[in-house]
Amino acid sequence: MTVIGWLQIILFCLIIVALTKPLGWYMTRVFNGETTFLSPVLRPIEAGIYWISGVDEKREQHWLTYTVAMLLFHVGGFLIIYAVMRLQAVLPFNPAGQTAVAEDLSFNTAISFITNTNWQNYGGESTISYLVQMLGLTHQNFLSAATGIALAVALIRGFSRASVRTVGNFWVDVTRCTLYVLLPICVVYTLFLVWQGMPQTLGDYVEATTLEGAKQTIAVGPVASQVAIKMLGTNGGGFFNANAAHPFENPTALSNFVQMLSIFALGAALTNVFGRMVGNQRQGWAILAVMGVLFIAGVAVTYWAEASGTSTLQALGLTGGNMEGKEVRFGIVASSLFAVITTAASCGAVNAMHDSFTALGGMIPLINIELGEIVVGGVGAGMYGMLLFVILAIFVAGLMVGRTPEYVGKKIEAREVKMAMLAILVLPLMILGWTAVGVVYPAAVASMANAGPHGFTEVLYAYTSGTGNNGSAFAGLTGNTFFYNLTLASAMFVGRFFMIVPAMAIAGSLAEKKSIPPSMGTFPTTGGLFVGLVVGVILIMGGLTFFPALALGPIVEHLAMNASQLF
Repeated sequence: MTVIGWLQIILFCLIIVALTKPLGWYMTRVFNGETTFLSPVLRPIEAGIYWISGVDEKREQHWLTYTVAMLLFHVGGFLIIYAVMRLQAVLPFNPAGQTAVAEDLSFNTAISFITNTNWQNYGGESTISYLVQMLGLTHQNFLSAATGIALAVALIRGFSRASVRTVGNFWVDVTRCTLYVLLPICVVYTLFLVWQGMPQTLGDYVEATTLEGAKQTIAVGPVASQVAIKMLGTNGGGFFNANAAHPFENPTALSNFVQMLSIFALGAALTNVFGRMVGNQRQGWAILAVMGVLFIAGVAVTYWAEASGTSTLQALGLTGGNMEGKEVRFGIVASSLFAVITTAASCGAVNAMHDSFTALGGMIPLINIELGEIVVGGVGAGMYGMLLFVILAIFVAGLMVGRTPEYVGKKIEAREVKMAMLAILVLPLMILGWTAVGVVYPAAVASMANAGPHGFTEVLYAYTSGTGNNGSAFAGLTGNTFFYNLTLASAMFVGRFFMIVPAMAIAGSLAEKKSIPPSMGTFPTTGGLFVGLVVGVILIMGGLTFFPALALGPIVEHLAMNASQLF
């Protein structure tokens, strides 16, 4: 651990905090339908989309109608992705002559991208054509990200509105998010990435002659445009198999740093959107503080573990830390920071292989996802996931003082608590349930590259990543099998939509309630006590749920490492 390393981490945090308020202000205006500096250009396009699709932008929806619209929207997205992957061989913009993608892999990938997971059981440059990358995957990266943000805004409206039955219009929210937030940023972002050296072309793969005189095929394509939305939208699906460790997806130290910033930017800004919409920005800053405490703790542990290395490396006199699986261009600090950011933010991009991290260094990304990726989280998903934990924390506070729990002027009653618990219980159901099957079913065990606790962690991480809609992998597991394609698809689907429906039910319930003024007995929710309470509830619930599984995997692996036993 070095001073320069910590300065990089501090600089990252300061920039994210600086971006939170202006982005929050802009996004609030967008979702309130107010004029922005882009309105003169984009408003006619927005109105044209509503006219063509028959949407009345002034007509809002009940929470159930909003949710059904979202689900139907994703059915369409699934069919588009599945169809273009199966028809890939006969579609244009396929310079490498990629054949049709297998049925089970197409199914897995389609579910993956509509759920904003972007789990990839394939190598992009050797499996997917340019058209499928653009029409299927990049296109869905925009829409799944916009959906997550729209759902978060709908839940925020539940807290901010009173005595109404509507939470917004799904079609309007998705359109505005895509047009006014995601597209403009991605256009500028793509140009920046091209400037940094990232390909953006529809030309053929390049044939090169190596210094030894051998011929090598170098894959290129419309990379920059996909990377921009994969990072900004916390999707994570890589154009190339090596993802952000590939020099064409992450050419420089500057591109690496900007990509990390873009992963957190919109998720952090949504906390400010929450504060603005409920009429008290300090509420948003308190939620961001909860996220910040968990994030800094995770970075500190991962950076320490990777900088310390292992006892075996130290016995060999290698005291520079654990560089296995890491890019020399980025080193230990940037790799550790990237790993914690992507798993805290539901973004499956990786610039180092988590499978090669130390036991404790690899445990933190695992824990980040198991907590529901609420530490900033995926765009939108992190915000509504965090609000579920806030509801539980307020409920606990109410039990302690013997009063009906209240939060931002709304009473938190049995219905909200039940829905919050129902949503949170989805995580252990899918993660622990499928892991238990995966470590005993022979066909699944055959996909494990390592024995012992490390092999267990590979399977645990796969279902954790799928259920948490992250998409990163431990890299040691062969996932492109019939068993894993189908079971991971089910984990991704349940992990996304079975959490969304209860959250939307909470939004509808809160919107119908009257706002009540704070009283002497109201628990303050903008100070350090509230931040500590929410952090405590998150860690206790996560610890009670997942500690036994962690004890079988990374914890016992760390203890075995200290005894010079490696896996």
